[in-house]
Amino acid sequence: MSGGPGGAAEGLARAAAEAGRKGPPPVHLWNPPHCGDIGLRIARDGTWFYQGSPIGRQGLVRLFASILRRDPDGYVLVTPVEKVSVAVEDAPFVAQDVEARDGALVFTTNVGDVVEAGPANAIRVARDPATGEPRPYLHVRRGLEALIDRKTFYRLVEIGEVAQHEGADWFGVRSRGAFFPIGPAGEMPDTP
Repeated sequence: MSGGPGGAAEGLARAAAEAGRKGPPPVHLWNPPHCGDIGLRIARDGTWFYQGSPIGRQGLVRLFASILRRDPDGYVLVTPVEKVSVAVEDAPFVAQDVEARDGALVFTTNVGDVVEAGPANAIRVARDPATGEPRPYLHVRRGLEALIDRKTFYRLVEIGEVAQHEGADWFGVRSRGAFFPIGPAGEMPDTP
């Protein structure tokens, strides 16, 4: 990341660290003025960029992820005193692993979030309009989603089952008693 200690990104990092000292920052409660765009972007693969350069410090990426919010007009990093726009190519996070534990599917994201799928954190599968390929997502928190990466999606397919959903047979997965459809049973391959 470029910029000196007084740069916009460094100021955001200091404010986020201060706000998060007593647990997750309450970004949903903050309504500061919008300060514009400082060149933050999250690529489809989950890489964070500042003014065109990848942010290499994972601790800083995790700190920024903790103050990310989705507003009606787009994604923003928000502190008690300012908010700035963030361009997001797909989903802001990537689910990189899943583990089945005690009736739950527990995902780990690229920014260290551990999320248990269930009624509060749904799995949804969209279809790429150009290719028809499945694009699976996991709700992480407050309207923020993680794109489920290919290897993790294949693991879900391996443990999936066929169940009734909206009057038809669907292939999907269960977590905490909720069934999450992946696709119509007749359209799913036998193996990934």
